[in-house]
Amino acid sequence: MALTMGAFAFLLMIGVPISIVLGIASVVYIYATGSVGLLDVLPQRLYSGIETHGLLAIPLFMLAGELMNLSGITNRLIKFAQTLFGHFKGGLAYVNVVANMFLSSILGSSLAQTAMMSRVMVPAMQKEGYTKEFSAATTAAAAMLGPIIPPSMIFILYSVGAGTSVSKIFLAGIFPGIILTIAFLLLIAYLGYKHNFPKSERRPLKEMCISFFQVIPALLVPAVIILGVILGMFTATESAAIACFLAFIVGIFFYRELKWKDIPIVFLNTAKATATVTLLLAMANLFGLVLTFERVPQILAQWMGSISESPLVFLLILNIFLFIVGMIMDGIAAIVILVPILVPIAKVFGIDLIHLGVIISINAVIGSLTPPVGAGLFVASSVGEVKLEPLIKQIWPFLGISITVLVAITYFPEIVLWLPRLFS
Repeated sequence: MALTMGAFAFLLMIGVPISIVLGIASVVYIYATGSVGLLDVLPQRLYSGIETHGLLAIPLFMLAGELMNLSGITNRLIKFAQTLFGHFKGGLAYVNVVANMFLSSILGSSLAQTAMMSRVMVPAMQKEGYTKEFSAATTAAAAMLGPIIPPSMIFILYSVGAGTSVSKIFLAGIFPGIILTIAFLLLIAYLGYKHNFPKSERRPLKEMCISFFQVIPALLVPAVIILGVILGMFTATESAAIACFLAFIVGIFFYRELKWKDIPIVFLNTAKATATVTLLLAMANLFGLVLTFERVPQILAQWMGSISESPLVFLLILNIFLFIVGMIMDGIAAIVILVPILVPIAKVFGIDLIHLGVIISINAVIGSLTPPVGAGLFVASSVGEVKLEPLIKQIWPFLGISITVLVAITYFPEIVLWLPRLFS
């Protein structure tokens, strides 16, 4: 096992993609232990890692996101948010957070959202008098809402790995996402009065009404997804298919910015993103074979049980562990690898798996903004053309707020569970 983990760490440090690292480490383990017979079941193991109906929602939501991206939705959402909040001190920072909240219910990916919004909001905020570093930090932090407010690719991956309901964890993410949005807005209000942030003129009521009616078709997609899942009209996977259909209709017939010539590009981008995630899932399932043979979940459970039998202590250790993992590993990769290990341990301590899923997912997005790996930081730094060091300095208040919300969600599970229980 030492040789396997050594190969894993070395390949990760030299920049080999995590999916390839998992596959090579698994093969190293097989040869190092002399278990060559396992090579016969490798193809079946790879296939079984992606043979799950729930995973069909991932390419469908990605397709819906691609369709909406080319439909002019971003500019309309920003304009609508600006008519509501632009006249407050620090108004454009409020707009950044609110627009990200709207987009979160469509994209479900913090990195895609960070890249998209950095191109739009960083120059706009800089023009209004905000520093480029604060603008990029606000955008990256607000994009954290993507994997928390449904639909969320991270939630889908967790549900498949943990064997839980995708619909229930979608419902569980709504209230924490709203709490995190309000917390960010309160932070911006404090910083706005402390640093005298700029504000724009109040928009006339007529312009607000026009902006609202323009944005209704864009909001139709997430509204149908969330209401359909809440009311039990369809499953999360079925809602993804409906979202694709609505996104296509909105883009072609309402906004008319989605062109027929764009459709091949949309399918190509969706296929590339799906292939990346699928390869990671297949290789992680292969690496899971190694962990199973070495009884890693059982050993970890015994170790944690020896420290304390209290679920509260377990949750504290879990958050510290996930925070450290998030600093050095991509969130999606961490979820795919760790969920099969953590779920059996959580069951021993009596932790609700929906509650666990939200805790893991929030830790994953916090990790995307935490050095040294922090993929979200690098995306915001690159797209926003900001140096990494001052960006990290500006993002710490947002991380502090996020960790505070995470602690509240961890020790008050009803924040997460009341909505799924209400509609169960």
